[in-house]
Amino acid sequence: MISLSVVGVEMYATAIVLAVIWPWTMPNMTIFNIRPMRHQEISLATDWAADEGWNPGFADASCFATVDPEGFLIGELDGEPAAMISCVNYDAAFSFLGFYVVRPELRGRGFGIRVWKAAMQHAGHRTVGLDGVVAQQANYRKSGFKLAWSNFRYGGTAPCDGSERHHGLVALETVSPDLIQADDRTVFPASRARFLKTWINTSGHIGRALLRGGKLEAWGVIRQCRTGHKIGPLVASRRLDAETVLRGLLEASGAKEFFLDVPAINHAAVALAESLGLKPAFETARMYRGQIPSVRVDRIFGVTSFELG
Repeated sequence: MISLSVVGVEMYATAIVLAVIWPWTMPNMTIFNIRPMRHQEISLATDWAADEGWNPGFADASCFATVDPEGFLIGELDGEPAAMISCVNYDAAFSFLGFYVVRPELRGRGFGIRVWKAAMQHAGHRTVGLDGVVAQQANYRKSGFKLAWSNFRYGGTAPCDGSERHHGLVALETVSPDLIQADDRTVFPASRARFLKTWINTSGHIGRALLRGGKLEAWGVIRQCRTGHKIGPLVASRRLDAETVLRGLLEASGAKEFFLDVPAINHAAVALAESLGLKPAFETARMYRGQIPSVRVDRIFGVTSFELG
């Protein structure tokens, strides 16, 4: 029988305690830390989104940062970016989740669910919206999300057009911000005045509006992306007005290839996209945790962004 000296027992016990308290001192151990991104790091989120084929705009990062900088989270493995997610709080009642990405070689190791939980903690008791890939709907349901509608990303070549169809359009930045904000509240569950101001006035973004008798009938923004241009938001009560703004945006930007993210349940928007010869590229699921907000989906001819709603 082997006997241990008192000193040997104490050394063995101390080693166990050290391993429990300071696991990072043990060989082959890794540290996974989640923290808010610094302002300049939000561009990393758009770079990863581009790698996933989501085609973000060149100025998206600076615009997104105006909403809730603390809502952009990064998970670091041994100090290196491993996973990320955003869950921006628009107000005390509504959040929107996006940029849910894990580095491909690190998937399946639980890092994704850890940043997900951190994002849900940041949202608190707010209603949370997301535009997720269809294949993940079942997983989102397990987290309490319910399907509201599907979105289709349509893409194609800008049609040739005559300028007479654009009569009555004005630059969106010349329209009263209060007028834009009031109209936006019909299609979005929370106030996003600061975001819209940045979105409309950022270099490389072009906005157009259709006014009649001082009433804002339709408006939209086009921006350059990694591939082509995207139009969003595009808001109107009538398909003809939406098309007028859309064509004005294409003419003003000189876009050749463009994309439009359309709620599938807005049949007028789908019909407009198809009439322009656009083809569906992929589908997302608009889902909400909490009560599904009451918004005028029939007025949404183009979603602003799958990352921020």
